[in-house]
Amino acid sequence: MDILIKIIIAIVAVLHLYFLYFEMFAWETTGRKVFKTIPKELFGQTKVMAANQGLYNGFLAAGLIWSFFITDPQWFSNIALFFLGCVTIAGIYGALSLSKKIFFVQAIPALIGIVLVLINR
Repeated sequence: MDILIKIIIAIVAVLHLYFLYFEMFAWETTGRKVFKTIPKELFGQTKVMAANQGLYNGFLAAGLIWSFFITDPQWFSNIALFFLGCVTIAGIYGALSLSKKIFFVQAIPALIGIVLVLINR
């Protein structure tokens, strides 16, 4: 179970590193492909906002990666649950405000991680 939990956390962390990349460094290219509902002319105008959002996604990834270095099982669970919870909330908000696809890409993997961590406690 521990390995499965770490695999799920790693997947969520890698997703957020990808979000960091395209929001901070490829907003006007990859961002257009990912967020097809946003008018193309807005990508240049929202580049700084997207970069800020990418930075926050990087913080989420960093917190999830940090959990791999925690040896105490209780603290591992606490930190993993906190960051997976943040990701879940961000995914729900994104689904409600922008695209339902965000729920499936961002929130569902984090929710799976939360369930597995809670079962393993």
